[in-house]
Amino acid sequence: MNFLLEALFGGLMAGMLYSLIALGFVLIYKASGVFNFAQGAMVLFAALAMARFSEWIPATLGFDNKLLANTLAFAAATIVMVGVAWVIERFALRHLVNQEGITLLMATLGIAYMLDGVGQMLFGSDIYRIDVGIPKDPMFLFQDTFQGGVLINKEDLVASLIAACLVIALSLFFQKTSTGRALRAVADDHQAAQSIGIPLGRIWVIVWSVAGFAALVAGIIWGSKLGVQFSLSLVALKALPVVILGGLTSVPGAIIGGLLIGVGEKLSEIYLGPFLGGGIEIWFAYVMALMFLLVRPQGLFGERIIDRV
Repeated sequence: MNFLLEALFGGLMAGMLYSLIALGFVLIYKASGVFNFAQGAMVLFAALAMARFSEWIPATLGFDNKLLANTLAFAAATIVMVGVAWVIERFALRHLVNQEGITLLMATLGIAYMLDGVGQMLFGSDIYRIDVGIPKDPMFLFQDTFQGGVLINKEDLVASLIAACLVIALSLFFQKTSTGRALRAVADDHQAAQSIGIPLGRIWVIVWSVAGFAALVAGIIWGSKLGVQFSLSLVALKALPVVILGGLTSVPGAIIGGLLIGVGEKLSEIYLGPFLGGGIEIWFAYVMALMFLLVRPQGLFGERIIDRV
């Protein structure tokens, strides 16, 4: 029982981190109706900015307070991601208003390569370390209930709590604020949104800024766990099955999809791995996404699209 609970908790915490990255895909899709292939590059760019600012700021200002350095670095990285959102809207999206979805899709691919190149040009291409004080020691829970307790990694627990808080905040933002409703209106129909006075450019800057902030938080967490390196952008590939499973237009779907894939990966690796030769964690999410595409293409919580001709 202890082993099963450890696997479940580990899967749930990994799933929350997948959901955090998947949020970037959902946010952009809800505001522009296009799948954002640049989200992985945004995670890497934001993590590079955070790692390098946390080094440069203490050296420049001449102090050793780690908490203050991390706070200033986080603020600076947030400003950078807002600036990236403004540049993307000003020089790319503004010229593609009311274009076909494939045009915007190709634009996000170009943005991804641009961010990869510019990020490494500005911040370097070495492996960098992010230390924001998240405890990494393991701990035991439910020792009174189960013999020996349940082993939990503190870093995964703190990271999943941060991800959960951000997911809840973004869900409330979309459902309860006028800006969130404007974002949904823009996603439904650009021309109709403009006709009722919704400023499309400002809305796109806002949503790319929010997606950039989500990428920054995800980059800090994954950078703390894995180190900041080029392969960090590939972590976002694991979020693709999450959005397919949960639905491209659903923030709650990103949460549920991430949790299902996180738990499914852990349990399948443990209980099916010995029979199938291991390595299930690598491909499990994509097989599950393929199954959903065959049975329910819109995902668990996605909206069914019906075209009338």
